[in-house]
Amino acid sequence: MTAMAPTRTEPDLSYLLDHTGHVLRTRMAAALAEIGLTARMHCVLVHALEEERTQIQLAEIGDMDKTTMVVTVDALEEAGLAERRPSSTDRRARIIAVTEEGARVARHSQEIVDRVHAEALAALPEDEREVLVRALNRLADGHLAAPVESPQPVRRARQRGK
Repeated sequence: MTAMAPTRTEPDLSYLLDHTGHVLRTRMAAALAEIGLTARMHCVLVHALEEERTQIQLAEIGDMDKTTMVVTVDALEEAGLAERRPSSTDRRARIIAVTEEGARVARHSQEIVDRVHAEALAALPEDEREVLVRALNRLADGHLAAPVESPQPVRRARQRGK
């Protein structure tokens, strides 16, 4: 470091959130892969079970573009876990309906997701777990609720050297 380098006055929140989020996603992907699912497949199954939803609604919930959603639903159909059906309320719309096997797999995948989250929180002292979750919820519902437009594409934050 030279005398010209600026002095950091705040913790590197971008790195902390990006790195921990990335590692959590890799752990989730590995755990769900053991039952042949991706995180996106899990998301679609769980949210399609909650209520009748179209492919577009499920894509919005899962923050997926149209192409990714089509590929995800195709994979669920191929596995016999979900199917596209006409909506009961709008004959022009098609919903994603979860099969009985899909509902069973969704219950199992939710157990896996809950376990991965519990394992991550277990790395903290018990008195800090609720504080972290409450603070992250406050950020996600408040100041960091929505992205802002940027003239440059946003990429993953740099990785801290090992």
